[in-house]
Amino acid sequence: MKRFAASIEYYGTNYSGWQKQKKNIDTVQEKVENAFSSIANEKIKIICSGRTDAGVHAISQVIHFDTNAKRSKKSWVEGTNSLLPNDISINWIKSVDNKFNARFSAVNRTYKYIVFNKTSGSIIHSNRVTLVKEKLDIDTMVKASRFLLGEKDFSSFRASGCQSKTPMRNVREIKITKKKNTITFEISANAFLFNMVRIIMGTLINFGANNLDPMLMKEILDSKDRKEASKTLDSSGLYFIGPEYPEVFKLPRPPIKRQIVPYI
Repeated sequence: MKRFAASIEYYGTNYSGWQKQKKNIDTVQEKVENAFSSIANEKIKIICSGRTDAGVHAISQVIHFDTNAKRSKKSWVEGTNSLLPNDISINWIKSVDNKFNARFSAVNRTYKYIVFNKTSGSIIHSNRVTLVKEKLDIDTMVKASRFLLGEKDFSSFRASGCQSKTPMRNVREIKITKKKNTITFEISANAFLFNMVRIIMGTLINFGANNLDPMLMKEILDSKDRKEASKTLDSSGLYFIGPEYPEVFKLPRPPIKRQIVPYI
């Protein structure tokens, strides 16, 4: 049996998240497993680098699977894509060592959140960016975000349904930039808690809209109380850029510099 790693790109708008469910087949995992199984002519079970919630998009969701089927890379990619809906696509596939695990081998993960900051929305980018009508102070948001860097207890930014055994996460980098009406928030960490990025974004938007003292972010973090943080921002503007792995696996790095939506 041989192990393969693959990268998947998808718009999550039409799906109930990544993970397949007993009562709902409209998940990305279900679509991808069915397509791979058809190409392999055997049942394929895939493991992903990080499950995404309903409506969340992915630029390079990395998965792995084991199979006895012998197919060319072209057959795996083009054949599988021919069976997938037009909002899901295989980017690449690569044979890997059996020690590779898409989830547990990842050493870093990156998300981007795209905000359209204007009093009226964009029909073109509906469900692909999040509309925030209030004027935002980017400098305040940047200063507040710095308190989130490092290995910390992120209980204040953890949804109630989170199944992680520990709230400790190591946030390695945060970038907030604005061009025209588009605000891009980028965050990298070893891993993320359930809804962590969306809660952080909701809190930062609150800081920017109300020009709050950035020091309050430290108080929110130290409280370890979800009620102290702001609302969970919607999923439409959230993109999982992808995971990073040790060099030994020789896998492509996530396309962090890729422009996701045009500046508008």
